[in-house]
Amino acid sequence: MAKLPHFSVFVRLKPSRLHGIGVFAIRDIPKETYVFRGDSDEMVWVKASVTKRLDKEVKKLYRDFCVLRDGNYGCPRNFNLLTPAWYVNHSEKPNLAADENFDFYSTRRIKKGEELTLSYKRHSEAQGRNAF
Repeated sequence: MAKLPHFSVFVRLKPSRLHGIGVFAIRDIPKETYVFRGDSDEMVWVKASVTKRLDKEVKKLYRDFCVLRDGNYGCPRNFNLLTPAWYVNHSEKPNLAADENFDFYSTRRIKKGEELTLSYKRHSEAQGRNAF
């Protein structure tokens, strides 16, 4: 039998008390679990300077959903393809970390219903705003 679409799915999007939309566990997630398996699209890198002349709302997509590193935005290949991983909110006490490929894994057991968070400061120059 083929795997059903919910196989290896641990999360869903919901309104967040932290910031707008957040990512929440729909079941317990064991420590050191790669949470977004199957989300294998690689980021594309865009020079931040290219975005300066864009419309205000389009520029906000880059600020809200991209990783800013060395003057370049790491982005989804198309903003219409945002997956739940792009909605992980920032926390000073995160329950996720990212490896060198920006694949997110749990740093501790995450309980069903808990919001998943990440420290943006460890992965982006865009501290204090939604960088993933």
